[in-house]
Amino acid sequence: MTKTPKILVITAGGAYAWVIVNALAMRFSGTEVLLESSESKSVFLKRRARKVGWVQTAGQFFTMAVSRFGKRLAQARTDEIVAAHDLITEPLPGLPVISVSSANGADCLDLIATRKPDLVFLAGCRMLSKATLAAIPCPVLNYHSGINPKYRGLAGGWWARGTGDHENYGATVHLVDAGVDTGDIVTQAFLKPDPRESLLTDSLAMAAGSREMVVSAVEQGLSGTLRPESSLLPSVQRFHPPIWTYLKTGLVKGVW
Repeated sequence: MTKTPKILVITAGGAYAWVIVNALAMRFSGTEVLLESSESKSVFLKRRARKVGWVQTAGQFFTMAVSRFGKRLAQARTDEIVAAHDLITEPLPGLPVISVSSANGADCLDLIATRKPDLVFLAGCRMLSKATLAAIPCPVLNYHSGINPKYRGLAGGWWARGTGDHENYGATVHLVDAGVDTGDIVTQAFLKPDPRESLLTDSLAMAAGSREMVVSAVEQGLSGTLRPESSLLPSVQRFHPPIWTYLKTGLVKGVW
Protein backbone atom coordinates (compact mmCIF):
# COMPACT_ATOMS: atom_id res chain seq x y z
CA MET A 1 0.00 0.00 0.00
CA THR A 2 1.35 3.44 -0.97
CA LYS A 3 1.97 5.69 1.99
CA THR A 4 -0.12 8.86 2.10
CA PRO A 5 2.29 11.80 2.23
CA LYS A 6 2.03 14.08 5.25
CA ILE A 7 1.99 17.80 4.54
CA LEU A 8 1.96 20.46 7.23
CA VAL A 9 0.82 23.89 6.10
CA ILE A 10 1.65 26.81 8.38
CA THR A 11 -0.50 29.90 7.87
CA ALA A 12 -2.00 32.87 9.66
CA GLY A 13 -5.16 32.43 7.58
CA GLY A 14 -6.91 34.98 5.43
CA ALA A 15 -8.85 34.57 2.18
CA TYR A 16 -5.97 34.11 -0.24
CA ALA A 17 -4.12 31.76 2.12
CA TRP A 18 -7.16 29.50 2.50
CA VAL A 19 -7.50 29.33 -1.27
CA ILE A 20 -3.95 27.96 -1.45
CA VAL A 21 -4.38 25.66 1.55
CA ASN A 22 -7.63 24.25 0.19
CA ALA A 23 -6.03 23.56 -3.19
CA LEU A 24 -3.42 21.45 -1.41
CA ALA A 25 -5.99 19.73 0.80
CA MET A 26 -8.11 18.76 -2.21
CA ARG A 27 -5.08 17.17 -3.88
CA PHE A 28 -3.30 15.67 -0.87
CA SER A 29 -5.42 13.90 1.73
CA GLY A 30 -2.62 13.99 4.29
CA THR A 31 -2.71 17.79 4.61
CA GLU A 32 -2.89 19.30 8.08
CA VAL A 33 -2.85 23.00 9.00
CA LEU A 34 -1.05 24.79 11.81
CA LEU A 35 -2.83 28.13 12.24
CA GLU A 36 -0.66 30.72 13.95
CA SER A 37 -2.06 33.51 16.09
CA SER A 38 -2.05 37.10 14.89
CA GLU A 39 0.94 39.27 15.64
CA SER A 40 0.28 42.44 17.64
CA LYS A 41 0.34 45.70 15.70
CA SER A 42 2.93 47.21 18.06
CA VAL A 43 5.38 44.36 17.51
CA PHE A 44 4.82 44.57 13.76
CA LEU A 45 5.38 48.34 13.65
CA LYS A 46 8.50 48.26 15.82
CA ARG A 47 10.06 45.57 13.66
CA ARG A 48 9.21 47.49 10.49
CA ALA A 49 10.65 50.72 11.93
CA ARG A 50 13.94 48.96 12.63
CA LYS A 51 14.15 48.16 8.93
CA VAL A 52 12.93 51.33 7.23
CA GLY A 53 12.65 53.99 9.94
CA TRP A 54 9.63 55.53 11.62
CA VAL A 55 8.76 57.99 8.83
CA GLN A 56 8.41 55.24 6.21
CA THR A 57 6.68 52.99 8.72
CA ALA A 58 4.12 55.71 9.52
CA GLY A 59 3.53 56.27 5.81
CA GLN A 60 2.99 52.55 5.23
CA PHE A 61 0.68 52.30 8.22
CA PHE A 62 -1.49 55.14 6.88
CA THR A 63 -1.71 53.37 3.51
CA MET A 64 -2.95 50.22 5.22
CA ALA A 65 -5.47 52.28 7.20
CA VAL A 66 -6.68 54.32 4.21
CA SER A 67 -6.98 51.28 1.96
CA ARG A 68 -9.31 49.73 4.52
CA PHE A 69 -11.78 52.54 3.89
CA GLY A 70 -12.22 51.06 0.43
CA LYS A 71 -12.95 47.65 1.84
CA ARG A 72 -16.58 47.72 0.70
CA LEU A 73 -15.54 48.50 -2.86
CA ALA A 74 -12.84 45.84 -2.65
CA GLN A 75 -15.42 43.36 -1.34
CA ALA A 76 -17.38 43.66 -4.56
CA ARG A 77 -14.27 42.79 -6.55
CA THR A 78 -13.43 40.01 -4.10
CA ASP A 79 -16.87 38.50 -4.63
CA GLU A 80 -16.30 38.62 -8.40
CA ILE A 81 -12.98 36.78 -8.10
CA VAL A 82 -14.47 34.15 -5.80
CA ALA A 83 -17.41 33.54 -8.14
CA ALA A 84 -15.33 33.52 -11.33
CA HIS A 85 -12.87 30.94 -9.99
CA ASP A 86 -15.19 28.99 -7.69
CA LEU A 87 -12.96 29.74 -4.70
CA ILE A 88 -13.39 28.67 -1.09
CA THR A 89 -11.93 31.29 1.24
CA GLU A 90 -12.46 29.43 4.51
CA PRO A 91 -11.02 26.08 5.66
CA LEU A 92 -12.59 23.11 3.93
CA PRO A 93 -14.98 21.10 6.13
CA GLY A 94 -13.07 18.32 7.86
CA LEU A 95 -9.65 19.87 7.23
CA PRO A 96 -7.52 19.35 10.37
CA VAL A 97 -6.59 22.78 11.76
CA ILE A 98 -4.55 23.18 14.95
CA SER A 99 -3.92 26.59 16.53
CA VAL A 100 -0.33 27.42 17.46
CA SER A 101 1.29 30.49 18.98
CA SER A 102 3.46 31.22 15.95
CA ALA A 103 5.42 29.49 13.21
CA ASN A 104 8.48 29.75 15.46
CA GLY A 105 6.72 28.75 18.68
CA ALA A 106 7.73 25.72 20.71
CA ASP A 107 4.23 24.30 20.26
CA CYS A 108 4.58 24.51 16.48
CA LEU A 109 7.99 22.82 16.55
CA ASP A 110 6.65 20.10 18.84
CA LEU A 111 3.87 19.35 16.40
CA ILE A 112 6.29 19.22 13.48
CA ALA A 113 8.47 16.78 15.43
CA THR A 114 5.45 14.66 16.34
CA ARG A 115 3.83 14.61 12.89
CA LYS A 116 7.11 13.99 11.01
CA PRO A 117 5.80 15.58 7.79
CA ASP A 118 7.19 14.79 4.35
CA LEU A 119 6.95 18.49 3.49
CA VAL A 120 6.21 21.78 5.24
CA PHE A 121 4.44 24.47 3.23
CA LEU A 122 4.14 28.11 4.28
CA ALA A 123 1.28 30.32 3.12
CA GLY A 124 1.04 33.76 4.69
CA CYS A 125 2.80 33.22 8.02
CA ARG A 126 5.72 34.72 9.92
CA MET A 127 9.25 34.25 8.65
CA LEU A 128 10.86 31.11 10.03
CA SER A 129 13.88 31.72 12.25
CA LYS A 130 17.18 30.00 11.58
CA ALA A 131 16.58 27.79 14.62
CA THR A 132 13.16 26.76 13.35
CA LEU A 133 14.49 25.99 9.88
CA ALA A 134 17.31 23.92 11.34
CA ALA A 135 14.78 21.86 13.31
CA ILE A 136 12.73 20.86 10.24
CA PRO A 137 14.25 17.82 8.50
CA CYS A 138 12.02 17.85 5.40
CA PRO A 139 11.71 20.29 2.46
CA VAL A 140 10.17 23.66 3.35
CA LEU A 141 8.42 25.61 0.59
CA ASN A 142 6.80 29.03 0.70
CA TYR A 143 4.00 30.54 -1.36
CA HIS A 144 4.65 34.21 -2.13
CA SER A 145 2.22 36.70 -3.68
CA GLY A 146 4.74 38.26 -6.03
CA ILE A 147 7.36 37.43 -8.61
CA ASN A 148 10.67 36.85 -6.85
CA PRO A 149 13.22 38.24 -6.49
CA LYS A 150 11.98 41.54 -7.94
CA TYR A 151 8.93 41.69 -5.70
CA ARG A 152 10.00 40.06 -2.46
CA GLY A 153 8.23 41.02 0.75
CA LEU A 154 4.82 42.68 0.67
CA ALA A 155 2.40 44.11 -1.91
CA GLY A 156 4.24 42.56 -4.86
CA GLY A 157 1.18 42.78 -7.08
CA TRP A 158 0.60 46.44 -6.31
CA TRP A 159 4.23 47.33 -7.04
CA ALA A 160 4.16 45.45 -10.34
CA ARG A 161 0.97 47.24 -11.39
CA GLY A 162 2.06 50.59 -10.00
CA THR A 163 5.31 50.58 -11.96
CA GLY A 164 3.72 49.26 -15.14
CA ASP A 165 5.68 46.00 -14.86
CA HIS A 166 2.70 43.85 -15.85
CA GLU A 167 4.84 41.02 -17.23
CA ASN A 168 6.09 40.38 -13.70
CA TYR A 169 2.71 40.19 -12.00
CA GLY A 170 2.18 36.81 -10.40
CA ALA A 171 3.14 34.40 -7.65
CA THR A 172 6.14 32.30 -6.65
CA VAL A 173 6.81 29.07 -4.79
CA HIS A 174 10.35 28.94 -3.47
CA LEU A 175 12.58 27.13 -1.05
CA VAL A 176 12.74 28.75 2.36
CA ASP A 177 16.00 30.11 3.71
CA ALA A 178 16.79 32.68 6.39
CA GLY A 179 16.09 35.68 4.11
CA VAL A 180 12.88 37.45 3.08
CA ASP A 181 11.67 35.43 0.08
CA THR A 182 15.29 34.90 -1.00
CA GLY A 183 15.26 31.11 -1.43
CA ASP A 184 15.75 29.56 -4.86
CA ILE A 185 12.65 29.51 -7.05
CA VAL A 186 10.76 26.25 -7.54
CA THR A 187 8.10 27.57 -9.92
CA GLN A 188 6.23 30.76 -10.79
CA ALA A 189 2.84 31.74 -12.22
CA PHE A 190 2.93 34.83 -14.43
CA LEU A 191 -0.56 36.30 -14.61
CA LYS A 192 -2.28 39.14 -16.45
CA PRO A 193 -3.34 41.79 -13.94
CA ASP A 194 -6.93 42.86 -14.13
CA PRO A 195 -7.25 46.69 -14.03
CA ARG A 196 -9.95 46.24 -11.39
CA GLU A 197 -7.48 44.85 -8.84
CA SER A 198 -6.33 46.88 -5.85
CA LEU A 199 -3.95 46.59 -2.95
CA LEU A 200 -6.70 44.64 -1.17
CA THR A 201 -7.47 42.16 -3.97
CA ASP A 202 -4.13 41.39 -5.64
CA SER A 203 -3.28 38.47 -3.36
CA LEU A 204 -6.64 36.77 -3.89
CA ALA A 205 -6.43 37.22 -7.67
CA MET A 206 -2.93 35.75 -7.65
CA ALA A 207 -4.01 32.81 -5.51
CA ALA A 208 -6.89 32.09 -7.88
CA GLY A 209 -4.51 31.93 -10.81
CA SER A 210 -1.71 29.96 -9.16
CA ARG A 211 -3.37 26.97 -7.51
CA GLU A 212 -2.15 24.48 -10.10
CA MET A 213 1.38 25.84 -9.72
CA VAL A 214 1.24 25.27 -5.97
CA VAL A 215 0.05 21.68 -6.32
CA SER A 216 2.75 20.99 -8.92
CA ALA A 217 5.46 22.41 -6.65
CA VAL A 218 4.37 20.21 -3.75
CA GLU A 219 4.23 17.15 -6.00
CA GLN A 220 7.84 17.86 -6.96
CA GLY A 221 8.81 18.26 -3.33
CA LEU A 222 7.22 14.96 -2.35
CA SER A 223 8.72 13.06 -5.26
CA GLY A 224 12.21 14.47 -4.75
CA THR A 225 12.25 16.11 -8.17
CA LEU A 226 12.62 19.74 -7.12
CA ARG A 227 14.88 21.71 -9.45
CA PRO A 228 15.11 25.13 -7.79
CA GLU A 229 16.76 27.93 -9.74
CA SER A 230 17.89 31.49 -9.16
CA SER A 231 16.64 34.42 -11.25
CA LEU A 232 18.34 37.19 -13.21
CA LEU A 233 15.74 39.73 -12.06
CA PRO A 234 16.96 42.39 -9.61
CA SER A 235 16.39 41.47 -5.97
CA VAL A 236 14.29 44.05 -4.10
CA GLN A 237 12.42 43.73 -0.82
CA ARG A 238 9.09 45.52 -0.99
CA PHE A 239 6.86 46.91 1.73
CA HIS A 240 3.42 48.47 1.66
CA PRO A 241 3.70 51.74 -0.30
CA PRO A 242 3.84 54.80 1.95
CA ILE A 243 0.72 56.92 1.81
CA TRP A 244 2.29 59.62 -0.42
CA THR A 245 3.33 57.02 -3.01
CA TYR A 246 0.01 55.20 -2.78
CA LEU A 247 -2.10 58.32 -3.32
CA LYS A 248 0.09 59.70 -6.12
CA THR A 249 0.05 56.38 -7.98
CA GLY A 250 -3.70 56.08 -7.54
CA LEU A 251 -4.49 59.60 -8.66
CA VAL A 252 -2.01 59.70 -11.57
CA LYS A 253 -2.13 56.13 -12.83
CA GLY A 254 -5.41 54.86 -11.44
CA VAL A 255 -3.58 52.06 -9.65
CA TRP A 256 -4.98 51.52 -6.19
